[in-house]
Amino acid sequence: MLHKVLQAGGGQLPNEAIVCFANTGKEDEATLRFVQDCSEHWNVPITWLEYIDSEETKDRWRQVNFETASRNGEPFEALIRKRNYLPNPVSRFCTVELKVRTIHRFLKHSGWTEWDSMLGIRADEQRRLAKIGNQDYGKHEEKLAPLGSMGVTKETVGDFWRNQPFDLGLPNINGVTYHGNCDLCFLKGASQTLSLIAEKPERAVWWAKMEALALANKPDGARFRKDRPSYQAMSQFTKDQSDMFDPNEETIACFCGD
Repeated sequence: MLHKVLQAGGGQLPNEAIVCFANTGKEDEATLRFVQDCSEHWNVPITWLEYIDSEETKDRWRQVNFETASRNGEPFEALIRKRNYLPNPVSRFCTVELKVRTIHRFLKHSGWTEWDSMLGIRADEQRRLAKIGNQDYGKHEEKLAPLGSMGVTKETVGDFWRNQPFDLGLPNINGVTYHGNCDLCFLKGASQTLSLIAEKPERAVWWAKMEALALANKPDGARFRKDRPSYQAMSQFTKDQSDMFDPNEETIACFCGD
């Protein structure tokens, strides 16, 4: 989507456009490198942002770059401690605060009062497209999905990247990047999560640490999900077995921008 915006501008970003990347601190290093590669290969400025705790709501953001971006979940942990409980599939405040509102606060600080947000949702993601069309985002924002309007599918996207000198350095299975978004996001399927932990055990450390904080009053509120074992239990399990969950369980759809 960004490349098409640049093409429409003769290789340049329109003066009125800002490209933002909101880092949670739990993205894979390959994701961070990919964002930086887009900036360098296409000669386009990308504004890196992170959530920070602050007494004033409008100040809960900071600008970073590839070198200074958090890599140990610091923005995410700051938000969890601020809320004093963990996000879950029903209350996904992590996406709202760490990404959407962090970007909004930056834009308002920059003097913007209204804007159009362009999201890279494809034509074959009909549920996400419908969700955008059915939501009222208020007077300050209108969300657009240009790829969906242009009929772009995951096959189109795959063809595009095969002709680029760089790509997202994460495994792609039939157009799906299971390693994407936060490394062990609680919306990933349980079997997928277990596989990711088995592949790289240190991925579970931060998530287990957050659950160990036991912030909520109710025991099940101190977990990211109450319908599956804790991250610590899954981490321990990977050392002994490999079939805790149904490998065909569907991952909950998550688009960090919805």
